[in-house]
Amino acid sequence: MPHPFLDADGPVAIAHRGGDHVGAENSMAAFADAVALGYRYLETDVHVSSDGVLVLHHDPTLDRVTDTVGAIAGLSWDVVSGARISSREPVPRFDEAVASFPDVRWIVDVKDDLAVEPMIARLRGDDELLARICVGSFSDSRLDRIRNALGERVCTSAGPAEVRRLRIGSLTRRGGSRVRLRADVLQVPLRFGAIPIVDRRFLAAAHWAAMPVQVWTVNEPGEMHRLLDLGVDGLVSDRTRLLRDVLAERGCWEATPGDDE
Repeated sequence: MPHPFLDADGPVAIAHRGGDHVGAENSMAAFADAVALGYRYLETDVHVSSDGVLVLHHDPTLDRVTDTVGAIAGLSWDVVSGARISSREPVPRFDEAVASFPDVRWIVDVKDDLAVEPMIARLRGDDELLARICVGSFSDSRLDRIRNALGERVCTSAGPAEVRRLRIGSLTRRGGSRVRLRADVLQVPLRFGAIPIVDRRFLAAAHWAAMPVQVWTVNEPGEMHRLLDLGVDGLVSDRTRLLRDVLAERGCWEATPGDDE
C-alpha cells in the first residue's frame, strides 16, 4: 500500500518554497498564499539553529534573502527569529508551519547533517505528522539515517544514488525492473547537468515499481503541458498561479473551499 502522503488523485501541484507571488520564499506569507490558491502540497527546506530549533530556510546562511547574515547552524534561534525575508517576513520554525496548516502535506528537504537528528526526534511518535510529510535530501546518507530510525512510517523521496540507479536501469533491456529502491516517491529534476532524467523510459520504470514521479522546478507553461502529457504524477513550481491555471485548463485542478479566485 502507498504511504498516506501519496494518497492523491491526478497530478499533484506542489508550491516550491511556497511559491513566488509574495516575493518571500519559505515564509509563512508564501505558504499562506499557496494554501489560499488551493494548494495542498508545499515544498520547503529545513536547517537547525545552534540551539536545536528546526527552521525553514533554503540556504545554509541567511545572507541571500534576509536582512541578517551568518550561518544558521552557528546562530541561536533568537538571532534567526529576528531576521526578515525580503526585509519583512520572519523565518518560520518548522513546528510553526506544520501546525499552522494542518490540512497541508509537506515535502521537506533536509539540507544539513546537523538537522537529521532533530528531525528524527520531532517526527518519532507523531503519527499524524508522519502521515502528511515526505522527507527528501540531496544526501543519500541523511536519507538512510532517517529511514533507519523511522522505518516505513516515514515517506521519503529518492536520493541521488537511487535516481541514478533507476535512470541507468530504465535504459537497459529490462527497463529498470530489477532496480529496488527504499524511496516511496521520485522527486527529480528534468536533468542532472546535461544528463536528461525524465522521459518515457524513466517514467515507465518508475511506474512499473508503483512509484510516482514528481518533477521540479517547472515554471514554463509549455513544459508543464509536455510533462503532464508524458504522464508525470506531480509538478513542483515557483509559479503557483500559472500551475493552477494549467491544471484547471486540463480539468485537473480540484477546487477546495476557500480557494482564492
